[in-house]
Amino acid sequence: MSMEKNKDKLNTGQKALQINLDARRYGTFAEIGAGQEVARWFFHVGKASGTVAKTISAYDMAVSDAIYGPAERYVSRKRLQAMLDLEFDLLLKRLDRTRGDRSAFFAFANTVTTRHISKAGEEGGHGWLGIKFQTVPRSEPSSIIIHLRMLDWDTPRQQEAVGLIGVNLIHGAFYQHLEPARLIGSLLDGLTSQRVEVDMIKFSGPAFSGVDNRLMALQLVEQWLTEAAMFTADGETIIPSELLYKKPVLLERGSFRPLTNPMLDMLERAQEKFAADPSLQGETPVVMFEMTLRQLQVGDAIDHRDFLDRVDTLGALGKPVLISNFLRYHRLVGYLARQTQRPIALPLGLVRLRDVFDEKFYTDLPGGLMESLGQLFKNGAKLYVYPSLDKKTGKLSTVENLEVAPNLRHLYAHLVENKFLQDISNYNPATLKIYSGEVLAKIHSGDESLAQIIPPQIFEVIKAKQLFGWGRKKSAVTA
Repeated sequence: MSMEKNKDKLNTGQKALQINLDARRYGTFAEIGAGQEVARWFFHVGKASGTVAKTISAYDMAVSDAIYGPAERYVSRKRLQAMLDLEFDLLLKRLDRTRGDRSAFFAFANTVTTRHISKAGEEGGHGWLGIKFQTVPRSEPSSIIIHLRMLDWDTPRQQEAVGLIGVNLIHGAFYQHLEPARLIGSLLDGLTSQRVEVDMIKFSGPAFSGVDNRLMALQLVEQWLTEAAMFTADGETIIPSELLYKKPVLLERGSFRPLTNPMLDMLERAQEKFAADPSLQGETPVVMFEMTLRQLQVGDAIDHRDFLDRVDTLGALGKPVLISNFLRYHRLVGYLARQTQRPIALPLGLVRLRDVFDEKFYTDLPGGLMESLGQLFKNGAKLYVYPSLDKKTGKLSTVENLEVAPNLRHLYAHLVENKFLQDISNYNPATLKIYSGEVLAKIHSGDESLAQIIPPQIFEVIKAKQLFGWGRKKSAVTA
């Protein structure tokens, strides 16, 4: 960002004052936990009477339940949504007749718990913030909801962070809703990613009718507001704990351009092995896909259309998708271990396993390869390894015959013997002869035989939506 743009950027007080001086904006602030940190900014800068219809802090649980209805968890998306809906409806009932023709109403709400140490151990600070707002008087409302993790230890600094990001969210909703990617970038104005992580955002309503929330999840990772963001097969953005809490997890990493029969066979055979593991006690694991930003790059940039093509095909398989900045497997597993204490397993091809044991990838870690492997397997994670067939020699490589550096042989043998590394032995031999380069060539030529080497539901999506340049070469010849 240029120095000129930085110079023009408003600070938190200036943003709050701009809103207070905007005669169109009028609404309610409802905050649970961590104090009235957002509303405080609007009173602090002055002219709040032009903006604030009401502030409320339903801190007592019984009082909160009496106003918003009972809740299993008070710091939750469900509680936030109840707050936004009730407070916005009350504004309309009480004020629409007297000032609805000149005021664009809004309701801002948050429910937050700060980070602390309890008898059960470290409790992470996190919260839900949202705004339901009219873009112009008497228009249908739109909404933005975010989830944040607070990384400061000091409670006053966590409260300060909530105030800053709350003002940024309100200001962005009013003045940047036509540019949601820019709005996302403004959320950490006055903050850093070392203090706050925004790991979920959802836009809804007429102001965001053309917004794809999967792209917005990608923006969170691209703009470094979080290291990972997740959405379901139908495109609903979620926080990982909503899906993974107390669940075993099986995650397949790839570029998925597109997912092929070998990749699906690897996932399904790994799922069979994982489900049979005694540690799962018969519980069905959450099965999901993950892509890193590096795997999404085309040249030096990320092609957003290409990204949507990939997730459209994965959606056909009904599995959630994680987008991350985790280049190394140990960081990915560490992230998953924050969401669940249950077993974690990763299916991967033998080529990727070679990379895991290549010491040159860990020169920036103080403990090198040993540090990475220690973090990868410390929580009992397992790697289920799919064999590789050399196209030229016909040699089949597996966990059992993989050649590693002489100084790593004993370590490798230890991991195999203790079943941290396991062969996928019941694979489909026919899939080993399918290579991704051939798949893309068939897509570009509109070759119907593609249906024999990728899952049928993915083939139908590619053909129907003409993804990944389906039929590009055929069209060029016809032209």
